[in-house]
Amino acid sequence: MKKAVLYLENGMTFDVRSFGAGGTKVGEMIFNTSLTGYQEILTDPSYAGQFVVFCMPEIGIVGVNDDDVESLLGIPYASGIIVRNYNEFYSNFRAKESLGSYLKKHNIIGISDIDTRFLTKTLRNEGALNAIISDDIFNIDELKSFLKDSPKIGEIDYISDISSKSQKIHTKSIFEFSSFSYGAPTFKKKIVAVDFGIKQNILNELSAVGLECEVINHKFSADNIIQRFRDREIGGVFLSNGPGDPKILKEEIKEISKLIEAKIPMLGICLGHQLLGLAHGYETYKLPFGHHGANHPVKNLQTNEIEITSQNHIYSLPQSIEEIAIITHQNLFDGTIEGLRYKDSPIISMQHHPEASPGPKEANKVFKYFFDMVENTN
Repeated sequence: MKKAVLYLENGMTFDVRSFGAGGTKVGEMIFNTSLTGYQEILTDPSYAGQFVVFCMPEIGIVGVNDDDVESLLGIPYASGIIVRNYNEFYSNFRAKESLGSYLKKHNIIGISDIDTRFLTKTLRNEGALNAIISDDIFNIDELKSFLKDSPKIGEIDYISDISSKSQKIHTKSIFEFSSFSYGAPTFKKKIVAVDFGIKQNILNELSAVGLECEVINHKFSADNIIQRFRDREIGGVFLSNGPGDPKILKEEIKEISKLIEAKIPMLGICLGHQLLGLAHGYETYKLPFGHHGANHPVKNLQTNEIEITSQNHIYSLPQSIEEIAIITHQNLFDGTIEGLRYKDSPIISMQHHPEASPGPKEANKVFKYFFDMVENTN
């Protein structure tokens, strides 16, 4: 492993070791509390532009395999990862290569030998911080200047590079442990899934309840979708997760507003949840350090059940959206909105990831609810 340096916008500097790709990269540093699933996190397009600090101290033990990939293109999107201890030696019967070789292949920085507990406390106290990692620039003034001149994550449109360039039908269902493979779905209704950085397992869960998903680019025509809905070719629309500031997507928000007016059944997850709020006229705001992890308790206000959820977002919708929507789910860490059901439209949305199955799977009932909504509206 090579020597490297981590410099934060608050002036903190750390000498570290690099086990991934070389060079110099800038990102927004956040922490993730998940104990497992580093490959799913790396390949979730929502992490584009971010350095992920893993609270789990030992990373790399299970290697990397061909199946646990969330992005449609099968590639990772995080800008880099930061761990306490990196394990080059892996031990898992599904693994194909080490995490380090995987990062090098995809030009992603990985650093270790740093107190990730201290970094996590820093981010918790100061909020998400812009950072720069380099294994070839060691002059602090040069690093500071490089970081200052780099665009912030909220100013970058990552989605144009991530979103599907052509329409495609998703053909897999959920993972079956009996065969260690993804099942074949039986479709009953068809929907359009707008790709802002969609995760494969969301599509798998939609398929599992009987929804055939036609994945389309984020630069979509609402008029075309509305006509297909009226012709009964499709029964609804799914708005996916994705990276960055939702307010960047001004044209897409206008198109979503047209879908709302047409009373088309819709489900939004994460970024899709935020875009629906913006399309209704309610501004998102940025949380200090966001929610990133697989152990977040969410209260289902409809059933009074507690659901353990997976989360990855740093933007949220305001409480004032209660004027037009019923809050169905609430985060028990900070009280923020986790789910909505709109009062005058067949629209529901979730801020967390009900497909991610962080151990329990009780949060995924929303997909059956959406299927029923699609079926009953047509």
